[in-house]
Amino acid sequence: MPVQASRRPPSLEPVGAAARVPSQPRRGGKRPGGGPAKKRARRKDPLWARLTVVFGAVLMLTSGIAIVGSKALISQATGNIAQRNLLGDAGKSDAEGGANLDGPIDMLLLGVDARERWAADDVRADSIIVLHIPASHDQAYLISIPRDTEAEIPGHGVEKINSAFQFGAQNGAGWEGGAQLMAKTIKKMTGISFDGASIINFGGFKKIIDTLGSVRICVSQEVKSHHMSYVDGKPMWNADARKTGKKMTPVVHKKGCREMEGWAALDYSRQRYGLDSGDYDRQQNQQQLIKAMAKKATENGMLTNPVKLNGLMKAAGNALVLDTGGVPMIDMIYTMRGVTGNDLTMLRTNGGTFHANASGTKEALSPQSMEMFQAIKNDKLAEFVYANPDVLSTRK
Repeated sequence: MPVQASRRPPSLEPVGAAARVPSQPRRGGKRPGGGPAKKRARRKDPLWARLTVVFGAVLMLTSGIAIVGSKALISQATGNIAQRNLLGDAGKSDAEGGANLDGPIDMLLLGVDARERWAADDVRADSIIVLHIPASHDQAYLISIPRDTEAEIPGHGVEKINSAFQFGAQNGAGWEGGAQLMAKTIKKMTGISFDGASIINFGGFKKIIDTLGSVRICVSQEVKSHHMSYVDGKPMWNADARKTGKKMTPVVHKKGCREMEGWAALDYSRQRYGLDSGDYDRQQNQQQLIKAMAKKATENGMLTNPVKLNGLMKAAGNALVLDTGGVPMIDMIYTMRGVTGNDLTMLRTNGGTFHANASGTKEALSPQSMEMFQAIKNDKLAEFVYANPDVLSTRK
């Protein structure tokens, strides 16, 4: 059965990158500060670069040079982004501070590797990230949950956690139902309720990066692509490359830092086979990609070029589905105007290595990782990181 929402009525339309619904009424409270936002004396990164860390993706589609009077531009920029109920009853209640944005903000970010030939109910979430923003609203943390973590999925018993998305998407519930069941599973496991969520189609990221031109990625260890090969010098999916009947040359990501085109950056962020720490290295590489996109969008007047700005709007619309917890997106933007792309801190679960469960047959979250999620719930993550510096990612 589809997972139903208790916070808001479920959408009646199918979830899709092009689908849109009007913004839902805010659950309570006023815009932080109680009135129109004032122009900041010190210029910071463009507004959409700040919004990036809220949704964990590059939505940086408008300039923050003059926040006052930019509502029309913000409305235009967000018009291409599908908004759906992705949280169900895993959203924060009013008692947990869900009625306003004055306190800490917790977002669930789900990365899916969806391709056109795949059915909507046959997709798993291979990237599961919790984004925590403390009540000070001046910092953001990305914490990845390993895809193979053993978890109790409501209604489906104990399975790998990335199966929750697939289970929830069945019986016509689609990506909306998949995200709701994933959020419910994580809440049951960690105790964290969410203010919002995003489904990121990593295939759509290629268009965003291509619009940016490239992103700077540092490859920590050489790895052969498990997914792509060159045919006549052109990168192709292996399945498509085989159909050509021509010679296939493996795509190899060499160690070192370089500017990568969209296809290369995306392919590198997908790799886990052949890496020393497997999925843990992939988690850090995906976090690195998000941060690199945020940085690139603030360079060279990218957000003040109308042509490039319009291209970013369209690309983001193809890559993202959002849930702001019933809070108008404009309010979320104003709340996050103090957070910049450089304020992203990437954290590791399980020390960045496989952690076996009690039987030694499956993966589990370590006691330290569970303490980290408790610190998120209590908005004490900065103190936890200070006391446990080994949780910091080794990626830049």
